[in-house]
Amino acid sequence: MAVEIISIFNNKGGVGKTTLTFHLAHALAELGHRVLAVDLDPQCNLSIHCLPVEKIQDIWDAENPFIDEPGFETERKKFTPKKFETFCNKPRTIHFSLKPTEEGTGELEHLPPPIKLAENLDLIPGRLTLHMFEEALARRWSEAFVGQPLALRTLSEIRRLLLQYANKHEYDYIIVDTSPSLGQLNKTILTTVDAFLVPCAPDLFSLYGIRNIGSSLTRWTAELKTLYQLISATRRPALPSNFVGFLGYTIYNAKKRAGSTPWDMAIAHYDYAQKIPPTISEQLPRPLSEGIDKQTLSNPIGGMAVMHTHNTYPAHSQKYHCPMWALPSHAGLEDGDEATVLTNKKRYLATRIAYKKFAKDVISRVKALKRQPL
Repeated sequence: MAVEIISIFNNKGGVGKTTLTFHLAHALAELGHRVLAVDLDPQCNLSIHCLPVEKIQDIWDAENPFIDEPGFETERKKFTPKKFETFCNKPRTIHFSLKPTEEGTGELEHLPPPIKLAENLDLIPGRLTLHMFEEALARRWSEAFVGQPLALRTLSEIRRLLLQYANKHEYDYIIVDTSPSLGQLNKTILTTVDAFLVPCAPDLFSLYGIRNIGSSLTRWTAELKTLYQLISATRRPALPSNFVGFLGYTIYNAKKRAGSTPWDMAIAHYDYAQKIPPTISEQLPRPLSEGIDKQTLSNPIGGMAVMHTHNTYPAHSQKYHCPMWALPSHAGLEDGDEATVLTNKKRYLATRIAYKKFAKDVISRVKALKRQPL
């Protein structure tokens, strides 16, 4: 099968987006799919969840001369071709790989290897400096409409790199973590991935976040259609021929109150949760979900599988850089954490079943989706 590039996005922070991304990637991998997780959030939360800070710092420190002034090309000239190839044969961040296009000096000849997190699961970490690439995008979006080659390459470079990784490592899914922003970086991500899903907190702010996503996608669709009318396909080979598909939503971090409501959540949360499907129906263009029937789209992905709060489990998951269900068998738990985890062992292990159910529904919706041509 061709790789599917999926973004987890909401124009609202604090909805558990990175926790969901991390565990969805692990669940897909445990189901036997080859998965690449990519941290395109300038806050680097996914990288922090996946890796010890010391490892992230080592990668960043090695890259700093290429990212800081005077820049990538100046630093590369200090290397012999063989030495630079050796440098690129170690894991690098996504910003390192984007930097030549940001500076307008070309493309990397050698694709840095991803970091292996688990069986079937790899990571490309992020950098706090990714805002620099976003600034380049902001300058070049308008230039793309007159066919400026560097501008077109900048708009398509994220997708081109991800497809290059997919071809080399035979990934089935690439899961992209993003910031809550509707700025130029996420505009580029959301218009060049294959599909996205939205985690929602059961509150007023997620409803407004959905409205913002809907209005932005409507504008971006019109912009891309105009761009594609002006610029022939041969001049934009890495840009997608179809617009992004919408897979649906999930409620996340809702307080569980068994029997209180049909979704076993507190009444106040349930009242907001019930407003999410009609808000999606009103605000997100229906063609984005063509192929997924309306009843399925109105239900959370995975049903109730992951919607309720995990209490402190995600904090332990981040601390030990493993999924929640792997914590009871983790050999390095501190004494205080070990007591907490083992006391709640069944609940930790149950998260594996929940996230696999969620992942299977994501797969089902991806297969059903009929993406619309631009």
